Amino acid sequence: MERCSGSLEEAADGARQQERHYQLLSALQGLVKELPSSFQQRLSYTTLSDLALALLDGTVFEIVQGLLEIQHLTEKSLYNQRLRLQNEHRVLRQALRQKHQEAQQACRPHNLPVLQAAQQRELEAVEHRIREEQRAMDQKIVLELDRKVADQQSTLEKAGVAGFYVTTNPQELTLQMNLLELIRKLQQRGRQAGKAAL
Repeated sequence: MERCSGSLEEAADGARQQERHYQLLSALQGLVKELPSSFQQRLSYTTLSDLALALLDGTVFEIVQGLLEIQHLTEKSLYNQRLRLQNEHRVLRQALRQKHQEAQQACRPHNLPVLQAAQQRELEAVEHRIREEQRAMDQKIVLELDRKVADQQSTLEKAGVAGFYVTTNPQELTLQMNLLELIRKLQQRGRQAGKAAL
């Protein structure tokens, strides 16, 4: 008798899973129609079905949310680092201008052209250093964001999300971004449906 009720529960659970899979797949197919046709063609029924299967238990939604939060924190940190560098450069320029003005005011008129030429060379050297530091900071930011993308791709690949693997191919990256957008839209729909049920 217990064996029979266990089988019925398993069958009912399987039917619920199958129904949920169908709902997710149907929703994904509807969302894909909003994408540019070039991406619609690349998202086969099999890919969407595999994606719907990965989304069944809700874990992928949590992973995507966590990755998004980490990305936002990383972007904010990098932005703040760049702002600090820009502020340091602004302070450096102000201090240099102040130093130059004081030196010119204390300078004898016949020495002024020599002083101004030396100050111009110093200003150019400082501006060159500032440009190099900004370029290095921008390169660091790009590398950090690239690493973050690779981490996200790897995490989603390990979670079994269809279409995700580590790549730098711009077309594949755009496709993965579209897949992430589909997942986020499904997540938002789920939240709205949950609120409506309350």
